[in-house]
Amino acid sequence: MNNPEKRLSGLLIGIPIVIVAFLIGLYFGSVSSGNVGNPQATNGSFVTGDQFNPFWKAWQVLDEKAMNASSTNSESKVWGAIQGLASSYNDPYTVFFPPAQSKIFAENIAGDFGGVGMEIGIKANQLVVVSPLKGSPAEAAGVKSGDAILTINGTSTAGMSTDRAVGYIRGPAGTKVKISFLPKDSTKPVERTITRAVIKIPTLDTLEKPGGVFVIRLFSFTAQSPELFREALRNFVLSGSRKLVLDLRGNPGGYLEAAVDMSSYFLPAGTVIVTEDFGKPGMQLHFRSKGYVGLSRDIKIAILVDAGSASAAEILAGALREQTTAKLVGMKTFGKGSVQELVPITPATSLKVTVANWLTPKGHNLSHDGLEPDHKVEFTEEDVKANRDPQMDKALEILKD
Repeated sequence: MNNPEKRLSGLLIGIPIVIVAFLIGLYFGSVSSGNVGNPQATNGSFVTGDQFNPFWKAWQVLDEKAMNASSTNSESKVWGAIQGLASSYNDPYTVFFPPAQSKIFAENIAGDFGGVGMEIGIKANQLVVVSPLKGSPAEAAGVKSGDAILTINGTSTAGMSTDRAVGYIRGPAGTKVKISFLPKDSTKPVERTITRAVIKIPTLDTLEKPGGVFVIRLFSFTAQSPELFREALRNFVLSGSRKLVLDLRGNPGGYLEAAVDMSSYFLPAGTVIVTEDFGKPGMQLHFRSKGYVGLSRDIKIAILVDAGSASAAEILAGALREQTTAKLVGMKTFGKGSVQELVPITPATSLKVTVANWLTPKGHNLSHDGLEPDHKVEFTEEDVKANRDPQMDKALEILKD
């Protein structure tokens, strides 16, 4: 594992700042400039001059024969070569950012900007919507979890990284972006023109259901979520209820630290919540419960999940299911749990590299597969139109039993 210069406070796990790619466990690191002329990788591979000759030959041929050779400078060629090198690792989240994209990525992390309010990811090499944010322009336009994104303002998304897609979709509030979607379980594309806005990220709501059931709906894992969650749990305790529904449907994630804090209210101190696995023997980092007091250990918990539940939401759901008696209700979760390290290559460029995966306490790899619910219950368009919520109904049934 690399030794990063700085690890973000509260590792980002797909925090939905308007529309961002998953930043799951993001690091900031540095790289030395040794062996630039004849690099030797840490895995022992060695690039010889003969192996690199095709690259220089291709460069020469392009310079001599490409129709627009005069309009491409050497720096752009180098950036393009590094982008190709990054793509050769066949990981959609390992991406090189040339100067313009690096600046956009930094803005994504730093603060608000105009967008449509949807979290995006990649499934089976296809750009897809993880979840539209509540109250966002994307939700108002009818965008759903699982919708494939085919084009953005006429540009095909084939082979496009999430970070590049973000660059196309974001823009000044009040402007429009035209996106072609292929809805889940449909063969007919739908084109939607969405007006960008500055998105305010919702955090949580609470309500009480008949039968003494307390419901906490979490929309995202922001820096403020732990404090708001603590207050919600306080209200749960004051209500006298011992039946709790955690609604994580459509929750695309956020800060890892928020997920760890929330899990710590339910698990004894030292209990493993999630493991960061670097794919090598002995290279694992365990995140453990802080053992917060205040909740009775005999409460009954049902957790609602769906295809829009991802990253931090999956970490919380996986930990509580495997370390308590909590049951998952709904549909299979998105399945996103990889850790990226952000390494500056030059002062104006950076490389985002996947370095690890998240594992549940029992070793389930969230990146390879999502979480299957204990009770599979669909939530159809007909249910929405009829104002029904069969997933919530099933959770209430489980808690009643």
